[in-house]
Amino acid sequence: MSDQEQKNTFTRFSAFRIASLAILIAVTTIFTYLIRIPTAPTRGYLNLGDVAVFFTAITFGPFSALIAGGLGTALADIISGYAQWAPITFFAHGIQGFIVGLIIFAHRKNADNLRIGIVRLVLAFLGATIIMAGTYFVTGGFMYGFGAAATEIPGNILQNVAGVLIGYPLALAVRKAYPPVLTYKW
Repeated sequence: MSDQEQKNTFTRFSAFRIASLAILIAVTTIFTYLIRIPTAPTRGYLNLGDVAVFFTAITFGPFSALIAGGLGTALADIISGYAQWAPITFFAHGIQGFIVGLIIFAHRKNADNLRIGIVRLVLAFLGATIIMAGTYFVTGGFMYGFGAAATEIPGNILQNVAGVLIGYPLALAVRKAYPPVLTYKW
């Protein structure tokens, strides 16, 4: 392959990656913004953004989930009037997606398989839950008191349960319906 062909391939691949990430960020924002259930103690809200975070991590890998999970949920916070939470949300959901992706893709050859081992899925869920719920607990504790922040832990766990229970089958369905997606790991 000539240098020019390599450059053209890299440019096309880069443009495709940017477009794909933009779509994943938009989907994550919509999932986070569309259904919001307010929580009283810390004035936060429960949402379905974790479905998009888990889907992205399982389908596209840790770096895509870091970017889409972090930016998508932070944008939803900004447009829904929770801008004070956007940096924390960016961190919590970005790292959450990164951890899920790392655990799922720990053994690359097995990650290409349509069936991801239940042990890796449970570990990914636990890692994601600890990162996300822990970040919100500590931040909410400093902002509103640790008693108020503790009341939101069950809701944050529930968000992660929804994320894995809906995001995983969705990722499997996309992988099965469109096998080339297996080559789009970033």
